[in-house]
Amino acid sequence: MTNNYRVVIHFDGTEYYGWQFQTAEYPTIQAEMVRVLKIIAKKHVLVTGSSRTDAGVHSSGLTANFHLPVAIQPDSLKRALNSLLPRDIRIMECELMDRAFNARFGAVSKTYVYRIFTGQLQSPFSQRFALHVPFPLDLKAMRRAARHFVGQKDFSSFTSDDPGKKRLREVEQFDMRVRNEEITFTVRGKSFLRYMVRNMVGTMIDVGRGKIAAADIPAIFAAKDRRQAGQTAPAKGLTLVKVEYGQDKPGNTKE
Repeated sequence: MTNNYRVVIHFDGTEYYGWQFQTAEYPTIQAEMVRVLKIIAKKHVLVTGSSRTDAGVHSSGLTANFHLPVAIQPDSLKRALNSLLPRDIRIMECELMDRAFNARFGAVSKTYVYRIFTGQLQSPFSQRFALHVPFPLDLKAMRRAARHFVGQKDFSSFTSDDPGKKRLREVEQFDMRVRNEEITFTVRGKSFLRYMVRNMVGTMIDVGRGKIAAADIPAIFAAKDRRQAGQTAPAKGLTLVKVEYGQDKPGNTKE
């Protein structure tokens, strides 16, 4: 019999090639999790993540689950994992779930935040986590453009994903907030295509610079052509902040 654990992982993705395991020369978050769990469990352990993050993307909410052949108290397991993981990866939550819980297929929504710093001098304390855009942006035009991204649409113009993959996605929230010298985009939906959020934000930046008109966004969607949309915003500004499972994570053994 195995025990199914759910963990929430915070990580600085700067030095990693995203979540998903690749070849040995490319460090990933999943590979690090598998490595340390092998030390703890004395065998290879499959780790399922809620999302495939791009290289350089960060997390304060990525959820994963794995089955261990030994019973370990969640607090003890959390301490053991954090003692073995690199310092830029931390397990912030750990709990025992029933066998049906799956971090990937059980997720009902994911929330990403993209940060842009607009001042002239960016502090070294933020440069790994926010894109520096030190030139004026038309914030009114950007706000007009933002409303066009909400709803169920074909996001072919905003992805570099496999052409055979379905491009229909629903964005439940696409908010833009300006505070002092920082612009924050909050994007929420059930699932996202490859580079989709970064392409949406990059297009917003191009709207702010006057390269794309806010009124042109519907035509860009209709074109279903990646070349019609704006730039791909760099990964470092993007953080996965929350993954939701509905009804407080159904399957928790404590309920």
